[in-house]
Amino acid sequence: MSTKRDYYEILGLNKGASETDIKKAYRTLAKKYHPDVNKTADAEAKFKEVNEAYEVLSDPQKKASYDQFGHAGMEGAGFGGFGGFSGSSAGFEDLSDIFGSFFGGGFGGSSSRRTNASGPRKGQDLFMNMKIDFMEAIFGKTETITLDVDEQCSECLGTGARSKSDIKVCNRCHGSGTVVTQQRTAFGVFQSQSVCPDCNGTGKSIINKCPKCKGTGYEHKRVNVDVKIPAGIQTGQQLRVTGKGERGSNGGPNGDLYIEIVVNKHKYFERDGKNIYITIPISVVDATLGCSVDVPTVYGDVELTIPAGTQNGTKFRLKNKGVKDLRSSSSGDQFVEVRIEVNTKLNKEEKELYEKIRKLGDKETVFSRFKKAFK
Repeated sequence: MSTKRDYYEILGLNKGASETDIKKAYRTLAKKYHPDVNKTADAEAKFKEVNEAYEVLSDPQKKASYDQFGHAGMEGAGFGGFGGFSGSSAGFEDLSDIFGSFFGGGFGGSSSRRTNASGPRKGQDLFMNMKIDFMEAIFGKTETITLDVDEQCSECLGTGARSKSDIKVCNRCHGSGTVVTQQRTAFGVFQSQSVCPDCNGTGKSIINKCPKCKGTGYEHKRVNVDVKIPAGIQTGQQLRVTGKGERGSNGGPNGDLYIEIVVNKHKYFERDGKNIYITIPISVVDATLGCSVDVPTVYGDVELTIPAGTQNGTKFRLKNKGVKDLRSSSSGDQFVEVRIEVNTKLNKEEKELYEKIRKLGDKETVFSRFKKAFK
């Protein structure tokens, strides 16, 4: 009887785990137990165990056989722990990705994904929030913001040198911007590639630095930037300000600044997409007899006729009184919901009039008609 642990148990998974879950668990455990990272006595044994489990569960045919027959279905598969895989290179491919983050380069040999550190690279993008009022989002505005940015030095145009003749090829990396080192272990040779410490990845050395920027190639400035906020913008939408992110390197452009808009709520208006909603109060008398009211909209008051017999919660539409669409010239509508309010403070004359109305009304009341449904 096999004394091997269940492969799913080794990876901390339940039987039937997806391919994504299997790969994620393997990558986590391989990092944890790799002998060059983990120096505990049992790390190597656990590392081999994890690799063996992954080689089976990452192969659809082997996984199917293991799910049906367990370890008995794996007899003759030729497992030999790490370095003893039979025909599968999945483990090595994944290890190359995993340990690139530890050692900066390829696993067990040269890396095919080296980057040119001396080439120009765009700076990182920056993000910020901007709060605006409800009406500002409806009609748009221009907002001036103050930013601290690094811009290309106007004296050396970003080279960092006093003159072109002061720029030489770096003696250490010979212009590549990177240096390669190798580390031999019991499991093979790890080759890592890192930024050249002498030139910081530029591939160049400067003999005489620019007096204005002191060799950095950029100037730190505080600038005012006008941001145009378009009419109809909504919470969560972003505006891009080109070139106002973090500075680039090796002559690369700055990143961009992304501004996410947050629209403050209005006391009465509510917005859903292009449409605006408002609730207005009217009296029982106005709802019964009908009336005309001046309804507030974002564009000013609009006269609305409320017909006699209007019920509580009735909605009316004011066409084209909503929000302008960002991508077209069309506008949404405004919907007006009626809320009937009952006067709780009647004077003597009003009370007498309501009593008279009740006596003049039908003998069958609204409530009595409702009760009939239960008989």
